Amino acid sequence: MVSLIYSAICSIDGYVADRDGNFDWAVPDAQVHSFVNELERGVGTYLLGRRMYETMIPWETMAAEDLERSSVPGGSSVPDEFAGIEAATVEFAQIWRGIDKIVYSTTLNEVSTARTRIVPRFEADFVSSIKSEAVQDISIGGPTVAVSAFAAGLVDEVRLFLCPVSVGSGLRALPEGRLDLRLLEEKTFDGGVIYLRYAVR
Repeated sequence: MVSLIYSAICSIDGYVADRDGNFDWAVPDAQVHSFVNELERGVGTYLLGRRMYETMIPWETMAAEDLERSSVPGGSSVPDEFAGIEAATVEFAQIWRGIDKIVYSTTLNEVSTARTRIVPRFEADFVSSIKSEAVQDISIGGPTVAVSAFAAGLVDEVRLFLCPVSVGSGLRALPEGRLDLRLLEEKTFDGGVIYLRYAVR
């Protein structure tokens, strides 16, 4: 049976963005990015809020642009120390383009990415039907949409990447209120990021 997985890169105090909406501190290094790529290979569908979707749109063309640039001798403007990051981002872009996407929005009229459809609101029965028919895991992106999935009892796993920074306030990674979790896996990366994988009880 497939799982519905909520993943987030957040500060050590539990925010995906600070009070001004900034999340530049959450950009993964090559090691973390490669690990994320391996996790995303098992995903068949993304459930995304509008803001998360708009943040992810650049991945749609990044693969082709970067591959074309890197195939020309001297064509890449990326410094050598970022070569691993570039390879991981190109790889993720290819993974992103192969995943079906459902975007929750009442303001978007059209999409600019392939394999994407707009749904006006989160409905638990609709997500349950997708989950029952899916052959690969479903990932929910964006804490605002995730609140509804948690409230409906649909989230099976929580995957958090804790960055070594405290931002004080902002957009919370997890919903308010009690959430009982059971630790399944943990990993520490060289840059100080900690990966925690939980089952939702």
